[in-house]
Amino acid sequence: MIRCIRRAAALCLLLLAALLVNAARVQIVDAGSLDGNPANRRTAIARYGEPRGDILVAGRTVTGSRDSGQQLRYERTYAQGPLYAPVTGFSSQTYGTTLVEDAEDPVLSGRDPLLRAFPFWHELSRGRPAGGDVSTTIEPAMQRAAYKGLGGRRGAVAALEPSTGRVLALVSSPSYDPGVLSGTGREVKSAWARLNASPTQPMLNRAIRQTYPPGSAFKIVTAAAALDSGVVTDVDAPAGTPDPYVLPGTRTSLPDTAKGCGNASLAYAVQWSCNTVMADLGVRIGLRRMVDAVSRFGFNDHGLRIPSWVAPSNFDTRMSPDQLALSAIGQFDTAATPLQMAMVSAAVAGGGELKQPYLVERTTARGGARTVAQTYVRPYRQAMSPSTAQQLQRLMVRAVEDGTGAKAAIKGATVGGKTGTAQHGLDNSGTPYAWFISWAQADGAAQPAVAVAVVVEDAEAEDSRVSGGGSAAPIARSVMAAALRK
Repeated sequence: MIRCIRRAAALCLLLLAALLVNAARVQIVDAGSLDGNPANRRTAIARYGEPRGDILVAGRTVTGSRDSGQQLRYERTYAQGPLYAPVTGFSSQTYGTTLVEDAEDPVLSGRDPLLRAFPFWHELSRGRPAGGDVSTTIEPAMQRAAYKGLGGRRGAVAALEPSTGRVLALVSSPSYDPGVLSGTGREVKSAWARLNASPTQPMLNRAIRQTYPPGSAFKIVTAAAALDSGVVTDVDAPAGTPDPYVLPGTRTSLPDTAKGCGNASLAYAVQWSCNTVMADLGVRIGLRRMVDAVSRFGFNDHGLRIPSWVAPSNFDTRMSPDQLALSAIGQFDTAATPLQMAMVSAAVAGGGELKQPYLVERTTARGGARTVAQTYVRPYRQAMSPSTAQQLQRLMVRAVEDGTGAKAAIKGATVGGKTGTAQHGLDNSGTPYAWFISWAQADGAAQPAVAVAVVVEDAEAEDSRVSGGGSAAPIARSVMAAALRK
């Protein structure tokens, strides 16, 4: 009898040990995979069991949380959703997060360890701190001016502060209300399907996630490369380029819409947007030096974050001379986001030094009680020499005062700009994209206040009359005017 009891006791002890080992395996080894398992509702219930932190614009919240009374309790709400959607993105219980909602999710959801005032307290209490707040760099008046200027047309606006890299406006049009995706159920799924099926792609962030051929706006980059490389030493000297200009190795003539481009100077070519002069300069600069120059502006950078991911702007690194000629005027395979082209303008306005663009000023504990993280001004790249930047500033000012960018002029301010009309589509059959890049400095101010890039996909004009100066420059002007009023 005693022997049987001992054997039973040993078996029970063995089973208990196995149970403890299995519990340890589940709690420690498999905890991560179980937490991440889509079938585990506990994680989602905990995530949405408390209000999410807020995203702020100029100190005011543009997001909120609504108690739905459901198992996933708190749903995201958005004030002026379509206006700020290209900044905030969405936070959906069904479809996840995007843009700032995604990049700053650890802070907004309360999972960031820096939100914990006392280390290990929340681990011991099995709770989590309240979601923190995210303060953005967006200026409301500029955001509204850009949004109103586009007026629902397909396009985008990006505006930067050249001296700091702060993103002052980021607009994509047409837009959408992120609040329709916040919860769960049939209505949310229907809204998701409708938005994704729309031919205007309202959820596409055209300002940072869409690249376009920049057209003649890219000529500022080519001009910077020509001056920095020494290919051009006098901006007013004739360039020696014939009109018409035959692309190297081909029988194809490159047309010019402007008059007087034959043997024109670099200054005249920027002022009136001469294709022939700038294409020939690209060939004379050479592929290697052009690739080096564009990379200093941020082209081909696959790691750019603001903190949301930015689609890389493209400049091919292997091309024939005729392709290089077209690339030098922003055609062929050259493609850029509006943010990238705002960076081009900011580099000129900033004296050649390009600052790292950023959209989040700081993150704080709920209500701003304590700063969690602060973004500081950081250099990005030296896009060009200071002397080259000074010369390009003068050329861009001339293009506004007496050139293709006249509609961007602002009384009481110095404005520099460059127009662009980019061909695209099969055999260039699509409606040209209208571009305008610019910067503005108030009279008496120490430095430029803002650099802007505008692209309009569906400009309201006949194809032959679409131009950056006519369709995009007035939008840039309204955004710059808002910046100068501030």
